[in-house]
Amino acid sequence: MMNTTHGAIGVALASVTVLLAPEFAAVAAVAALLGSVFPDLDLFVGTHRKTLHFPVIGWALALPATAWAALVPSTASVGTAFFALGATVHAVTDAAGAGHELRPWERTSQQAVYAHFPGRWIAPRRWIRYDGAPEDLALMGVVSLPVLILYDGFVRNVMLVALGISVFYTTIRKRMPDLTPEWLK
Repeated sequence: MMNTTHGAIGVALASVTVLLAPEFAAVAAVAALLGSVFPDLDLFVGTHRKTLHFPVIGWALALPATAWAALVPSTASVGTAFFALGATVHAVTDAAGAGHELRPWERTSQQAVYAHFPGRWIAPRRWIRYDGAPEDLALMGVVSLPVLILYDGFVRNVMLVALGISVFYTTIRKRMPDLTPEWLK
């Protein structure tokens, strides 16, 4: 799944605050966006889809943080909750996509995301065939709708830019492995 899709899913989750606690809507959106894209920093540090991806134990932080935000709403509690939710949902949804490989449409990997507990790789479901697939772009569009409807200003503009990036990425995705420098492969 594209990182922009992960981000859109997180901000879509945060859009509930526009209706329930509008005073926290901006912090929820920013925290959810940051949390939703954070796990992919392990592309640069450690092992991708393992070092910063926690599809099982992430809930051990996300659920109590969400309870804290519900019981004691504040900038800190709401921000923490949506960051943790975004990061955890990102890791979970990686299993819905392809394996961890340069050309995921070839289906050579059976490793979608690592579950630290129980200590094994979760197999890819391939509901989204690969990051940048047409269905990935469609999902990005669908989950962007509540954000585009409920938010305005900065959050809405960020989502529009993310949609544009997603369209561009989808058009070039299958050519990217051939354009990738050897040292990045």
